[in-house]
Amino acid sequence: MILGGINSTSNAVAGTQSADDQARLEEDLNQFLTLLVTQLENQDPLDPMDSTEFTSQLVQFASVEQQIKQNTNLEQLVGLQQNNQISSMVNFIDKLVEVEGQSIPLEDGQAEFTYTLPVNAKSASIIIRDQNGITVFEQEADTTAGQHTFTWDGSNRNGQTAPDGQYSAVVTGLDPQNEIITISQTAFGRVTGVGIDNGVTSLFMGDIEVPQTSVISVKEAAVAAAVN
Repeated sequence: MILGGINSTSNAVAGTQSADDQARLEEDLNQFLTLLVTQLENQDPLDPMDSTEFTSQLVQFASVEQQIKQNTNLEQLVGLQQNNQISSMVNFIDKLVEVEGQSIPLEDGQAEFTYTLPVNAKSASIIIRDQNGITVFEQEADTTAGQHTFTWDGSNRNGQTAPDGQYSAVVTGLDPQNEIITISQTAFGRVTGVGIDNGVTSLFMGDIEVPQTSVISVKEAAVAAAVN
């Protein structure tokens, strides 16, 4: 009965925790049964073994096997849930999302982000760097308190257009007492893909991966006007 149960659960998905546990259980049980058969073959017919101990161990094996089966079912449910999440997230593709953070995608020579000053600043600046950390653009920022939206046209320090891709926009500022201001930022980007890694659902804006929990808003991407 126990062996049959083990065979019924041996189809656990390879690479999962329950599959590893199942393999270890089968190995331990096979060793136990080998030892048990050896003991039974060599027992004294006039003084047979007490079956209480090995019966108790068989019950423990059955209990562990049942737990593994439950874990397998839970893993399958989690897999189905993740598939459903992916299916629902497909609707995000080609949508324009606003996400928390400083990473911005430059697409078709345009990138847009916001920064929020909690107080009026004495000075503030915008610095945009490429993936190598090299500053490609810099200018003074609006110093009034509140949220500001900035659109970068991809122009670099030399007046040339930077290639599309991933950049970081860093906004810094000092208050009237020359103390550093904590500035929150968000970025806009078109969703190009979705995925799940280690249970974390993410969206992709080009090469930028952001967790779904960082998404603030979603809207239809602007459609370019048709050329007559």
